[in-house]
Amino acid sequence: MVLDAPPVTEQIEEVSHKSKTMPPWNVVLLDDNDHTYEYVMEMLKCIFGYDEPKTFTLAKEVDNRGRVIVFTTHKELAELKCDQIHAYGTDHRVATCQGSMSAFVEPAEA
Repeated sequence: MVLDAPPVTEQIEEVSHKSKTMPPWNVVLLDDNDHTYEYVMEMLKCIFGYDEPKTFTLAKEVDNRGRVIVFTTHKELAELKCDQIHAYGTDHRVATCQGSMSAFVEPAEA
C-alpha cells in the first residue's frame, strides 16, 4: 500500500538584496623624531605593499605635516593595519628609538 504524500507548497519570498557599503575609515600615521625616512618607507612597504615612490611621498608628508593618511578602508581592516604599525618595532638606525610609530584610525570624510 502506497500512501500519497500531501502536496508540497513552496513559498517564494522576494528578498531585497541591497548591498550596504561599509563606511570608510582612515589609518593616520603620526610624525615623531625617533624614526628615519628609511624606517617609514620600509614599514609602509611591508604593511601596505606600497612602492618606493609612494612610500617616500608619504614619509615626506608625515615629516612636513605631522600626520598623513596612509590607508582608507573599512573599520576592521583599518584597525588591523593600525595594529600592524604599532607592532612593527623600533628603528635600529636611531639609538634612542623606543618603539614603533604612532597611528590611529578615524572616520573618513564622505
